[in-house]
Amino acid sequence: RISTTTYETGLTLYLPIRISFIMVLTDKQRTDLHAGIYEYLLSRGPAFAATAEALAQADPEARSSNSSTDNSKTDGNDDEPSNSNGTSPRKTTPSSATPVLEKKWTAVPRLQKRVLELERQISSNQRIHAHRAGFSAGASSAPLDSTTASGGIRERRMLPRPPAQHSLQSHSSGITALALHPIYTLAASGSEDGTIKLWDHESGDYLRTLRGHTNVVTSVDFCPKGGGYLVSCSTDLSIKIWDVKDNFVCVRTLRGHDHTISCVRFVPPPLGAVFLEGGKIGSVEGGGAEAAAGGGASGTIDPAEAGAKFIVSASRDNTVKFWDLETGFCDHTIEDHSDWVRCIAVRAASAVVSKGGGGANAGGGAAGGEASDPASEGSGAGRSLASNLALVATSGNDRTIYVYDANDKRTKVAELRGHDHVVEALSFLCSSALPQKAKHATPSSKLANNANDATSNTWDYLASASRDRTVRLWTVANGGSCISVFRAHENWVRGVVLHPSGNHILSCGDDRSIRVFDVKANRCLRTIEDAHAHFVTAIAMHPTLPIMVSGGVDHVVKCWQLD
Repeated sequence: RISTTTYETGLTLYLPIRISFIMVLTDKQRTDLHAGIYEYLLSRGPAFAATAEALAQADPEARSSNSSTDNSKTDGNDDEPSNSNGTSPRKTTPSSATPVLEKKWTAVPRLQKRVLELERQISSNQRIHAHRAGFSAGASSAPLDSTTASGGIRERRMLPRPPAQHSLQSHSSGITALALHPIYTLAASGSEDGTIKLWDHESGDYLRTLRGHTNVVTSVDFCPKGGGYLVSCSTDLSIKIWDVKDNFVCVRTLRGHDHTISCVRFVPPPLGAVFLEGGKIGSVEGGGAEAAAGGGASGTIDPAEAGAKFIVSASRDNTVKFWDLETGFCDHTIEDHSDWVRCIAVRAASAVVSKGGGGANAGGGAAGGEASDPASEGSGAGRSLASNLALVATSGNDRTIYVYDANDKRTKVAELRGHDHVVEALSFLCSSALPQKAKHATPSSKLANNANDATSNTWDYLASASRDRTVRLWTVANGGSCISVFRAHENWVRGVVLHPSGNHILSCGDDRSIRVFDVKANRCLRTIEDAHAHFVTAIAMHPTLPIMVSGGVDHVVKCWQLD
């Protein structure tokens, strides 16, 4: 056998290279180890007594250390017999008392298992929260590619995967509208039961119910700056604004439409809006159209706090109305549509200008429903005026999509035609509705260039969903044109979201599925069959957090994690 001295000498003399890979025990650690081995051998009974005695002779400190530990445990039991050397003999450990060495030995696999669990949890959290370091603060808030340990580029697709993380049930009728708070883990759902319910989409907890509408709630939307206000509309011909900070009190009710109000959105402000900097804060006590109509409660609404000065609504009376948040008056009415206006999409102004080109004027390329080549869409030499503007897109039963400048004169920017049935939903690039003033600089120039190129090509994208079972991708640059047509749904398409990256489109429909389309490959990339037990009527995605929510006729709101 190799003695301790010989073993240590061997380490020092013959294995000098391995010393850096072997943890050298200190004298105290070595003494504790020998004491633990001595205790273990004694606990095994007479068969190991001779081995324990040999260890004690080789290292007397093992016996003394073990004896001192025993004495401290007995706490003055003076009647316990002693050995000739004055130390208390170690009794055979009863089954209820486990030697220290055995405890430490069994703790090792438990700790190893715990380490593996924590590593898996870290890996999962890295995938879930990858957006926090990877999303650009620039124009599109698009997820950047992440750099792997090997130096390669790994794309974060952030696409929904089954099963649903949470199924939220409290509504007594079908879900008609969904909205996600821009900061908090808060989701709002509108329903045919006339209520708005608030949920924590991270924990799946029900928070509260907002009551005020007397009929179906058709649309909900949070204000872009801090989510301090929530706006909703209903078939009861009213628009209500709720103060999120003040316990969700209804601070204003707007009336002016002559028929069902289908959709409502906060209008993105223009670049350099003075009120966003706090230069125009004088809020006016509520009144206006509401007071004239004998409406409900009125309150103070600060456009600087809301990040928007107007809201826009669409109605079955064939009109689109812009409302002043400060006064409550209808500021402008658009009457271009010839039938029910069902949906609205808004886009913030951006300093990033598309390279444009490739599109036909006023929907010329889309009038026949033919898709143009995506590769040629950005080949033009001119700069697109539409890329600078905050935009509002509207559509409905007349199958035509109108795109307007959201500010000033609300001039028409594009007119898109191509759908063969009612247009149910519209979506610009999923991003913040606040003006985008600068591009985000990343440490890696390659990643920054990729993000900026994606921004310039996708900022003018507009997605539409229709009852003709198709999802179409348009560009609003240079008059507008249709880029791609996706035919995968087997029934009406009721909701659509243009992914923050601009590389994917998410849609839901009456075939009870949620589908993900690859824009570049022009194909259906992923299908979540039976996402709901009935028609899927609404879908919403957060521009930065990895969460998507969907609602259906089955009265359920589902939360989906993004991989």
